[in-house]
Amino acid sequence: MVHALREIWRALTPGGLLLDLRPLSANMPVEVLGVERAAVAGYLDTAPEAYADDRAADAAMATVERDGLFARERDGAFDFLWYWDTPEEMQAFIAEKWTDTHLSEEVLVQTRRLMADTGDNTRVRTSANVIISRWRRLGR
Repeated sequence: MVHALREIWRALTPGGLLLDLRPLSANMPVEVLGVERAAVAGYLDTAPEAYADDRAADAAMATVERDGLFARERDGAFDFLWYWDTPEEMQAFIAEKWTDTHLSEEVLVQTRRLMADTGDNTRVRTSANVIISRWRRLGR
């Protein structure tokens, strides 16, 4: 990652901007939303490698900052939400798109139970905390 960031530094003009925008892997809840209430059915299982990627990205950014290539100007975070009409749609999406994430049978069963208990007009969602940072290229 540090090599890629050094290449980005080389390609940017002095004073150019780099945006670090990425979801964090931890604690993605599975929620059932009804008209009058929301309930957490459980959490998605994330492979340990995803957490290692988060730490490696943080370390890479710290390295290029320490080396004087970039200066962090601003940080922020927000929740990004995904919605599905059924637990099966969520399960299919996760299986296809998120290879390092797993929806356990226990959470799937609890999601179905909560949807049945909640009644009509229920949906399923999950969310990820996304970080965004603005970095300014330093040097000539």
